[in-house]
Amino acid sequence: MNIVQLSRFVLGFSWIYHGLFPKLLFLAPLELEMSGSIGLSESSTLLLIRVAGVSVILFGILVWVFYKQVIVLYLNIVGFIALIGFVLIMTPHLMVEAFNPITTNLPLIVLSLVLLNEAQKRGSENT
Repeated sequence: MNIVQLSRFVLGFSWIYHGLFPKLLFLAPLELEMSGSIGLSESSTLLLIRVAGVSVILFGILVWVFYKQVIVLYLNIVGFIALIGFVLIMTPHLMVEAFNPITTNLPLIVLSLVLLNEAQKRGSENT
């Protein structure tokens, strides 16, 4: 498996996993804490988590299928940065935990940059 396919798999898998397991199949306490920090009612928070789970899975599939599209890769990077920002603002104490948004999202941003570099190389070769 080459670096492009490995990056594609890890990025898509990460989004899909994070949508499926802590949001849909098993409601992680951390998800409740982060989403609950917005100030919604409990039922609205649960709905938000479920909708986010489905959205994240769909985005993971989008990344998996359209990994050659520069706009998808930029959205991927922006998504990871936005998630870091959300945690930093809403639940900053999580930034010092063992598996925090920096240690989980930064490597995924790097893999996104690998794919972006490859996509831009292909684009310049086609012109």
